[in-house]
Amino acid sequence: MAVKKPALGKGLGALIENRIEENQNSVIEVEINQVEPGPGQPRKNFDKEKIDALAESIKEHGIIQPLIVTREENRYYIIAGERRWRAAKAAGFKTIPVIERNATTKEVLELALVENIQREDLNPIEEAEAYAKLLQDYSMTQEQVAAMVGKSRSAIANMLRLLHFSEKVKNLLISGELTTGQARPILALESMQEQDSAAEYILKSGLNARQAEQYVKKLTEKSKQKIQSEEKDISEQIKQQEVRFVQDRLRTSLGTKVILNDHNGRGKITIEYYSKDERERLIEFLTKK
Repeated sequence: MAVKKPALGKGLGALIENRIEENQNSVIEVEINQVEPGPGQPRKNFDKEKIDALAESIKEHGIIQPLIVTREENRYYIIAGERRWRAAKAAGFKTIPVIERNATTKEVLELALVENIQREDLNPIEEAEAYAKLLQDYSMTQEQVAAMVGKSRSAIANMLRLLHFSEKVKNLLISGELTTGQARPILALESMQEQDSAAEYILKSGLNARQAEQYVKKLTEKSKQKIQSEEKDISEQIKQQEVRFVQDRLRTSLGTKVILNDHNGRGKITIEYYSKDERERLIEFLTKK
C-alpha cells in the first residue's frame, strides 16, 4: 500500500498544484529577457544535460505549463518554473508564457521552496539553506517551516544539520556523489579533516548508508580511545613533573640524591648516603627541632 505524503502548507500547495487550471486569460506572453530567477531562489544547481533535453522537448511541443512570476516594474521574477525558463532560453525562444502573481519576498521564497521540494528538484544543501533562510531572515520556527512544506519538525532539523558539514562534503552532496544517508553519520566527526577523510573512504569503498554508519561508529570509538590514551599520557607527564619538583627540593635541602616513588598519593622516599659521616649528618638534619 502506498504511503500518502503529507500535504503542502495551506494556500501554498493550492497555488502550486492548481496553477495549470488557472484561467487562461491570466496567462501572458513576455519577453524572455525580462524574466529572471527570483531573489533567494533556493535552487542554484541545474543539470545541463537535462536542461538541453527539456529544450528539445520545448522546441517540439512548446511550453505547456506557464511560469509563475511576480512583477517589479518591467522585470519578472520567477516563483516557479526556472527549468522551463532556462530550457526556453536554450531553445532560442524570444517570449515565454507566464502567470503573474502578487507576492512578498518571503512568499516568493516559500512558493519557490514548495515548488522545488514537491518536484524533488533541490539538492540536500539547497534545501537546507532555504530552510535556514526562512528561519533566519523571516524569524520562522522549525514547526512553521515544517507545516509549510508538509514535513515533520525533526525532518527539518535533520536537514539543517547538513549545513555543519565541511565544504568538501557539501559539494559531494550537491553533485549527488554522496547521498544524505551516507553523509549523515559523518556529522559525528568533529573536525572538517575527519569529515573529508571519511567521505572519501565511503565513496572509494562504495559503502551504503548502513555501512557508512558502522564505519563512522568505529572511527568515533577509536577516537575516544585515542583521547583517553592522550589524557592518560598527559596526566602521567604532570605527575612526573610533580615528582621531579619534590625530588629537586629534597635534594637541595638534604644535599644528597633523593628518589621519590609515588602512586596515587602513597609511596616512599629513598635518601642515599655514601659514608658514615654523611649518614650522621642526614640523621641530625632530619631529627633536629
